[in-house]
Amino acid sequence: MAEKLERSLGLASTVSLVVGGIIGSAIFMKPALMASQLGSPWLLLSVWILAGFITFLGALTNAEAAAMMPETGGQYIFFQKMFGDFTAFLYGWSAFAVFNTAGAASIAYVFSIYTEYFIHLPRLPKETEQLFYIYMPGIGKIFPLENIGVKSMTIVLIWLLTIVNYRSTHSGDRVQILFSALKVGAMVFLVLGIFIFGHGSVSHFAQSSPHSGWTLVLAIVAATSGAFWGYDGWNNITFMAGEIKNPQRNLAMGLLLGLLIVIAIYFLLNLAYIYALPIDVIASSSFVGSDAASSAFGFGAGALIALMVMISTFGATNGNILATARVTFAMAQEKKFFAVIGEVHPKYRTPGKALLLHGAWTSMLILSGSFDMLTDMLVFASWLFYTLGAVGVMVLRKKMPNAERPYKTWGYPFVPVAFISIASLFLVITLYNDITNYLNGTSPLINSLFGLALTAMGIPLYFYFKQKGGLTSKVQSP
Repeated sequence: MAEKLERSLGLASTVSLVVGGIIGSAIFMKPALMASQLGSPWLLLSVWILAGFITFLGALTNAEAAAMMPETGGQYIFFQKMFGDFTAFLYGWSAFAVFNTAGAASIAYVFSIYTEYFIHLPRLPKETEQLFYIYMPGIGKIFPLENIGVKSMTIVLIWLLTIVNYRSTHSGDRVQILFSALKVGAMVFLVLGIFIFGHGSVSHFAQSSPHSGWTLVLAIVAATSGAFWGYDGWNNITFMAGEIKNPQRNLAMGLLLGLLIVIAIYFLLNLAYIYALPIDVIASSSFVGSDAASSAFGFGAGALIALMVMISTFGATNGNILATARVTFAMAQEKKFFAVIGEVHPKYRTPGKALLLHGAWTSMLILSGSFDMLTDMLVFASWLFYTLGAVGVMVLRKKMPNAERPYKTWGYPFVPVAFISIASLFLVITLYNDITNYLNGTSPLINSLFGLALTAMGIPLYFYFKQKGGLTSKVQSP
């Protein structure tokens, strides 16, 4: 019998993993672009709330499956029960090849970018960066040598935190609680500093949007797509369900409480930004957090915000590394991936080899792309499976009507249907925009298709493991 991981994580750990896994760098990078798209302070605040509400609908829906099946592997286990081995395997493979590893890579990438505020990282001449590239037909070009100093620093951070989690889940958990508390504390300090010591004005809230009609709708959709990235990673906690104490209570409670905390923090930070700066200044700012902090703290605010972003992204990177390797580990334990990856470390009692595999592949993704490529690729792939997961909850209601459900989706079936409809619209618009940007020459890659191509690479692997006899489990009630 395959060894199981210890249930050692309580409610505080669960909430910290949700908060730490979500809050990274988006809240410091996306408001400027969103302000330029919307042109209205109230719309900017509303879109962050809207994106949080939609994400909350997804959490309300997926928490039902998480409470039903509190096992290490999260959505991989859910998809097995919902749709069978093929869909579950493609999810697990995509989690490894695309969105889990790219998620850790993109957040760590931002840590390295802000490291340059204090230390200059080397970069090759532009001609040298462009000299070597990999061309993928129908998708575009990849430049591994581009921004090599930042990429190298990112890889160092990935391996540092991989080793911490390799040696001890408890150590990774303590790091996560510490940095989640630090990042929340730093953001509360920034908000209070801007309102108490800043020289902002409530008149900044008076500006109305220049858009109307269909143009306004498109602006809201585009800005909401950006905010979705800020909320991505909300379901990472389900990957560690097999290590949570009293999972039927703590998993759903931790997911919902953690997401509510994030929504509140995002709203308050944007409220502070708007109080400190007019909407047009926010829209033109390349570092809105620093500009807003300058109004409160004056000289040195840039360093303060850079440090805050580094604390935030360090904790978020650790949260992603701690949680996401569990999916690959669960697949391997069921003989649906390379069996050696499913071994529990004999001394540290961690999924050590799964962590090392994720560290190696994450390093490859870092070398392959830029920050924008990684985020666009992972958001599309992850929301594709978020949508499928919500469909699956409805499938299980039909397939397993008598199964025990410690938590039932509030507002069923309206909440899942609303989430599925909105998420599907988001996917269509994202794919359309990616193809348009590639054809216009504004992007070297069709990022959505790159993520789908990596996902499709799992199809031959599925048949390989099926032939070996690993993909023969029957769907049973949990």
